[in-house]
Parts: sequence; structure tokens; C-alpha cells
Amino acid sequence: MTKQKLEIYAKLMRLDRPVGIFLLLWPTLWALWIASGGQPDAKVLGVFVLGVVIMRSAGCVINDFADRDFDPHVRRTLNRPLATGRVHPREALILFVGLCLVAFGLVLLLDPLTIGLSFAGAFLAATYPFMKRYTHWPQIYLGAAFGWAVPMAFAAQTGTVPGAAWLLFVVTVLWATVYDTFYAMVDREDDLLIGVKSTAVLFGNEDRLITALLQGMLLLILFWVGYREGLGGYYYSGLLVAAGFAGYQQYLIRDREPAQCFRAFLNNNAFGATIFVGIALHYLAA
Repeated sequence: MTKQKLEIYAKLMRLDRPVGIFLLLWPTLWALWIASGGQPDAKVLGVFVLGVVIMRSAGCVINDFADRDFDPHVRRTLNRPLATGRVHPREALILFVGLCLVAFGLVLLLDPLTIGLSFAGAFLAATYPFMKRYTHWPQIYLGAAFGWAVPMAFAAQTGTVPGAAWLLFVVTVLWATVYDTFYAMVDREDDLLIGVKSTAVLFGNEDRLITALLQGMLLLILFWVGYREGLGGYYYSGLLVAAGFAGYQQYLIRDREPAQCFRAFLNNNAFGATIFVGIALHYLAA
């Protein structure tokens, strides 16, 4: 395989745009740190970090396969490898299956409960890209796909999936709905022309209000998680900073200008990182 082909495959997996890796990684790390009391098992941590990178890459590949007929008509995506014909659809499917097999090989290093949960996660990841054809809520489905790493992390670390895991799962679903709505706002005009469904299309002129309400809900649930788990001042300070980032994102999308909506999407990396830092500092100081 030539270097040029490898570079094209890397672009197909979006390895040149790692923000998606971090958006999937942060809730996973929240879960691992809370489940382990700040001391995650090294093998479990390694499996989940590698799994995040691999499954996000697989998700990008199957997403572009599903959207190969849409992407040439959207300004942001018209140069993607499948849209330009630099990668054949069959190649993309082979790459997707290969990545999923590698990820499953990693999961086999863990306990039976986590292995069982992984099948649901794989199903969500494989089917998410097709949801925009049938529902205006693909962002919630994406949240479920991203959030499924949370109960898996608790299962791998503790052998159970307690209430805190499901609360963090709900947080991740709400959070992904927010940031992927910002992302969809970038393409809203093109999506309306080609008939692609999204929350950005569904919310219309209420997009700012609804995303702000969702941000408020997820912050309240994170506050409740902190109370349940006995997290202290560092955690709540992190939540306060994260709330500031949420407000900044609303400021960025105030005129619904595509470039600013994309900046709001990217800012969610800082949002997720801040919450993790608060969790990690709590356990370091304990």
C-alpha cells in the first residue's frame, strides 16, 4: 500500500481532525475516574483509550460510506475521499469491518459484561449514519453511540453498571445533541436543499433556545452526579468553568453564522476537558 493511499485512508478516518476523538474520550474518562475513585486499572484505561480512537475512526468511515451520495452536494464535505472517488465504497466497508474487529479484539481483554455491552455499542456506531434519512433526531442517536462507552467503562472497572453510569450516559446524550446541533447548523442550508434531516433543521429559529436549555439540563445532571458521588470543590469549580464555556458557545452562535457555529462545536472539547480536570483534581486531592 502506497504512502498516498495511507494518507487518504487517514483522512477517511478523520485522523487529521482529532476533535471527534476527544469528544468521545472525555465522557469515557469521566466514567473511568468516577468508577475507580480516581485510580483506573491500567489495562482498562489502555483498552478504552485505544478503543475510542479506533471506534471513532470506524464511525467516520461508515458515516462517509452512508453519505457518499450526499457529501458531493455539501460545501463542507465535497472533498471527502469517498465523495471525490479517491476511495471506493468497497474499500471503505473493508476498512470499517477491519477497525471494528480490532476494537472487538481489545474488548475481549475485558470482562464478560463489558463484552456483552460492546455489541450494543457496535450496533449504535454502525447504524447512526443512516438515521438522518429517517428522523430529525440523529444527534440523539449519535449521543447514544458516543455515550455507550460510559456504562461499558463502569462495567469494565467495577463489574456493574450503577445509577451514576446511566446519569453520565444521559449527560453524554444531551451534550452530543447540543454540539452536533451546532455542527449541523453549519450545513443547514445545504441539508435543506438535499433533504437531510437534523435537529438544526427541526429546531429552526428556536435552535439557540433549545440548545441552551439542553446545556442547562446536562449541567444540572452533572451537579447531581457530583452530589451523589461526593465530589468536592474542584469538581464544582470545573462545572462552573464548563458553564462559562456553554455561555460562550451561545454567544458564538448568536447570528447563526456557519464559521462561528463550527467554533462553538469545537469549543466543546474545552467543555469536556474542564469537567474531567475537575474530577481528576478531586481524587488527587482526596
